[in-house]
Amino acid sequence: MNTTEQRAPELQWPEGYPRTDPSERESYPGDISLTRKESFESIVDELERWGATDVRISTASTHYKDRPNIPHQHDKPDDVGVVARFRREDRPADEGYAIACDRWKTQRENARAISLYARRKRLAERCGVTTADSEFETARLPPGDETGSPDVIAVEPEPDRDPHEVLGVAEGAPDPAIRGAFRELVKEAHSDQGGNDAYDVSELKQARDALLDA
Repeated sequence: MNTTEQRAPELQWPEGYPRTDPSERESYPGDISLTRKESFESIVDELERWGATDVRISTASTHYKDRPNIPHQHDKPDDVGVVARFRREDRPADEGYAIACDRWKTQRENARAISLYARRKRLAERCGVTTADSEFETARLPPGDETGSPDVIAVEPEPDRDPHEVLGVAEGAPDPAIRGAFRELVKEAHSDQGGNDAYDVSELKQARDALLDA
């Protein structure tokens, strides 16, 4: 495989999106599991599953020429922010969207946070929780002549969910029901992600163990 590299420009952070002070960055409070390369690939996968097109990832690293959305594995820039820009087939070509994250200590963590954010929004829509437009609009960039910040600017961690909510079982559910719900949700997680989303499976396992040990 040709791994010729090209020098990327500085991180192109969307105008109006606030930045995290480097001294306030923390380690991502969850199981990232994927490698750095896989974390960036998962951004494209999740956004395309969500209906996005022309996904372009910006970082402060050198990106591979033949894999423009993957930063070089040995680059360790001071600016660890990650920005994913994209468009939609059903919207005007000049209408862009962006999801950005610089909350965590490494590019890998920030990249994975973006993909998990997109995945949860997509799954919420599939469950009928909200509409695609309302979710996509939170990531819409303002036109060039419009000032102000968009509604969603950076990915923050979701608080730990109640294990009953994670598995979709009622309080006091018997052990067989808990195990059955776990098995079904694990199959769903693997099916939806091609068997490659260890983060969600880890959350399911933690919820199952918490309820069975209660």
